[in-house]
Amino acid sequence: MYTRDFDFDLPPELIAQFPPEQRGASRLLHAMPNENLLADKQFSDLCQEIRPGDVMVFNDTRVIKARLHGQKESGGHVELLIERILGEQDALCFIRASHAPKTGSNIHVADVVLQVVAREADLYHVHIDGDILDFLEQHGKLPLPPYIERAPQIDDEARYQTVYARHPGAVAAPTAGLHFDEAMLQRLDAGGVIRVNLTLHVGAGTFQPVRVDDISQHVMHSEHYRISTHAAETINFARQENRRIVAVGTTSLRALEAAAQNGQVMAGDNETCIFITPGYRFQIVDRLLTNFHLPKSTLFMLVSAFAGTAFMHRAYAHAIAQRYRFFSYGDAMLIECAANGTTD
Repeated sequence: MYTRDFDFDLPPELIAQFPPEQRGASRLLHAMPNENLLADKQFSDLCQEIRPGDVMVFNDTRVIKARLHGQKESGGHVELLIERILGEQDALCFIRASHAPKTGSNIHVADVVLQVVAREADLYHVHIDGDILDFLEQHGKLPLPPYIERAPQIDDEARYQTVYARHPGAVAAPTAGLHFDEAMLQRLDAGGVIRVNLTLHVGAGTFQPVRVDDISQHVMHSEHYRISTHAAETINFARQENRRIVAVGTTSLRALEAAAQNGQVMAGDNETCIFITPGYRFQIVDRLLTNFHLPKSTLFMLVSAFAGTAFMHRAYAHAIAQRYRFFSYGDAMLIECAANGTTD
């Protein structure tokens, strides 16, 4: 398949620049490919669509203040975007400067010195003498996505973070989770829904465009995920009882499918560069809660694999006609998995 197969026209005014006034005050498009149905709902209706005993899987990663501005020793301006935390004092990052920094050179951010240790393809390994998470919290800025065409505001520090975020390391939010507030989570619990967490630290590569025509030639960025023994056992037991697994966000889905072996989720820490495209056979996830994605993006390819390309184009055309809000601060979709192996 080709990148152009996943293109569509999106009016720019539908790209949400701000979150709704309250979490969950958004719309929900229920996409049912096996019935060829689309239903317009409110996000508050989600509890009615999840059965008692269903397992909802949330990504509890926490977004870090990954954007930095500094100076090279020559005085030139440098912008850094942390891609991944490597340890207490080290990270991989993208660096934007008039001239690429050399290995062994220093970058000054406020009164802190970052040493460029090495270059790894498009990324730079940097080191500081101190705790890098504390440093980012003090000097970094929230890395809002490039399609949000404004500077971060104070409210974004809370709203571009899920209420259940626990483990710092992501440079982009698992945005399907932004709709949930504590009241909604309590309603799910009261309704007999089982909630488990995993952690996948979303990297800046999630925004990288597909630069090849033939999607089979695209190489996905790698991300680290962790699935606990409790989460894996809960999901596997539910599958044995034919209860549904609902992935909250494409990041949760990617982690679950990456950890799948013979229809079972394997616990542990691992890396994934899984690229899910039409024709992929899903092993674990029955339903996906997600936001609306960019044209020609790997995430639109993923949802097309989940529900069928033609059906997903129809769903997005419906969403555009009905003026749904798109991307990170936009509205949500609840998508049923189509018959496995769809390639349309």
